[in-house]
Amino acid sequence: DVQSSTMCMDKPLAYIVARSAGIATPGFWTVTASEDIDADRLTYPVFVKPARSGSSFGVSKVSEQAALPRAVETARQYDSRVVIEEAVDGSEVGCAVLGNDLDLLTGEVDRISLSHGFFRIHQEIEPESGSENSTPIVPADISPEARSLVQKTAKALYRALGCSGLARVDMFLKEDGSVVLNEVNTFPGMTSYSRYPRMMAAAGLPLAEVLDRMVSLALTGNGRWTEASSLSTSSYPEYGGTRGTRHG
Repeated sequence: DVQSSTMCMDKPLAYIVARSAGIATPGFWTVTASEDIDADRLTYPVFVKPARSGSSFGVSKVSEQAALPRAVETARQYDSRVVIEEAVDGSEVGCAVLGNDLDLLTGEVDRISLSHGFFRIHQEIEPESGSENSTPIVPADISPEARSLVQKTAKALYRALGCSGLARVDMFLKEDGSVVLNEVNTFPGMTSYSRYPRMMAAAGLPLAEVLDRMVSLALTGNGRWTEASSLSTSSYPEYGGTRGTRHG
């Protein structure tokens, strides 16, 4: 679905829609090409990202104020609009979702075990051989209660953002058991090292069956607009950033 994919690719807009559905997101600021952020207002560390990009390209973790201008410059190589996010203290987890409307199937939850930095396997020279700083663990080594919450939240986000067909929902699982949205990828990787097929396989659905179901979903479609998929930016006056506006 073009509308939902556009919404999910735009991180600030996806966060606003998620919050309207009662789902937590990081605190964030949006900064356009013509404005600067007041670095004194931030609590470090923060992540600086292109507002509309993927695979961690242009993303920097900033631990001190002096490094902020360079990080913003790096992000602006990929998008004129930049999002600055508060760092969330928690484990990175993901959930594969497949289906339309109320008929949704979730794969096993995975967890990204990081030795340092942040998850960036798509930037490795040979991603098929794995990442030098991360290992996906599937099924995730988390409690049954946490697993259920991640899957339930993934479905809620999928519906709120008007997704159809498939998506991978990435979140942070905090020590107190709560979850925070990271991002929603409406066209997740299907390679030998990709997370989505591994999560589905762990739930008993091999890649061939996933692909069959994707084709069936695309052919049948649902032909309907949900409230979330019909939203426009005019519905949210705070969207787009106003002089480095903070959200949350």
